Amino acid sequence: MVSVGDGVIPPIVAAAGAHASTRFYEFFTANIRNPNTRRAYFRTATEFLTWSEAQGISDLRRISPVVVAAYIEFLQAERSKPTVKQALAAIRMLFDWLVMGQVVPSNPATSVRGPKHVIKKGKTPVLSAVEARQLLDSTDTSHVVGLRDRALIGMMTYTFARVGAVVAVRMEDYYPQGKRWWVRLHEKGGKFHEMPAHHNLEEYLDAYIKEAGIREDRKGFLFRTAKGRTRQLTDLAMRQADVFRMIRRRARDAGIATPINCHTFRATGITTYLKNGGTLEKAQMMAAHESPRTTRLYDRRGDEISLDEVERIAI
Repeated sequence: MVSVGDGVIPPIVAAAGAHASTRFYEFFTANIRNPNTRRAYFRTATEFLTWSEAQGISDLRRISPVVVAAYIEFLQAERSKPTVKQALAAIRMLFDWLVMGQVVPSNPATSVRGPKHVIKKGKTPVLSAVEARQLLDSTDTSHVVGLRDRALIGMMTYTFARVGAVVAVRMEDYYPQGKRWWVRLHEKGGKFHEMPAHHNLEEYLDAYIKEAGIREDRKGFLFRTAKGRTRQLTDLAMRQADVFRMIRRRARDAGIATPINCHTFRATGITTYLKNGGTLEKAQMMAAHESPRTTRLYDRRGDEISLDEVERIAI
C-alpha cells in the first residue's frame, strides 16, 4: 500500500503506474474540496477497488460495467439504498476523472443503474417544542461548558444550521447589524449564509461569550473544546463527534428518551417554525436549502396527525 495522506492507494491503482496513482490522489485532493465528502468518497472507492481485487481483477482496465453492477448487487444485500446510490455516484465520479486523465479508456459505471429510492419524509428524530425547551432549560449553566452547550444547541435550533456549519463559526461571524446581532454560517461549497439571531439565541450566546472571555478573540472559534473535566476551554474548535456526544449526554440528563442526533435540531426548528405559521418558502431560505423538496423532508408536522388518527382505533 502506498500512503495518501490519512489513507492508502489500493494495489490495483499502484500497479497501473505512477500516473494512475497521481491521478487517483488528485481526485480526492484537488477535485473534492469538502473534507467530509472527501473521506466518504475515498472510503467508498477503496472498498470497491479492494472488492474488485478480491474477485481476481488486478488491472484497472479490466473493471467493466458487469463488475460494477455485481458490486452494486453485493452492496444492496448489506447496505441501505441511499448508501448504495452514494457509492455508485462516487465510483462514477472517480472513473470519470481517470478517463479524463487517460488512465482508463472508458467509465465502467456510466451504464450501471442504482436502486430506486424515493424519500417523502425524513428519518431524523425530532423533538417537540416542549422537549426542546426542556433540553435547553435543564442544561446546567453554572459553568462555561454548560453555557457553551446551551448556546450551541440553541444555534442549531434557531438558525436551522448544519452541525458542520456551527462548529466552523468564529467569533467574527457573530456580529451586530442594526439593532440585532447576526450569525454568519459557513455552508457547503464555500457559501456563506447569514441569519439574524433569535432573541433567545442572542441571550445564550452573550452569556457564554462573557463567561468564556472570548469576545475580543475575533479570529478564534466560537464553540471550543474543554480540557478534560476541568471546565476550562481550549482554543480548538469542537468537532462534529464532540457535539454528538454532548447532545446525547444532555438529552439523557434531561430525561429525553428520543435517540437524537445533530440533525435533530435542524428538523425540530423547521417543524416548529412551520407549525407556528411560517411558510415553506421562508423555511427553505432560512435553512439555505437549494430545493424546497429538501426542506419538506424536515417538516414533521404530519407525525402528530398520524398519531391522532391511530388513537381513533378505540379498541
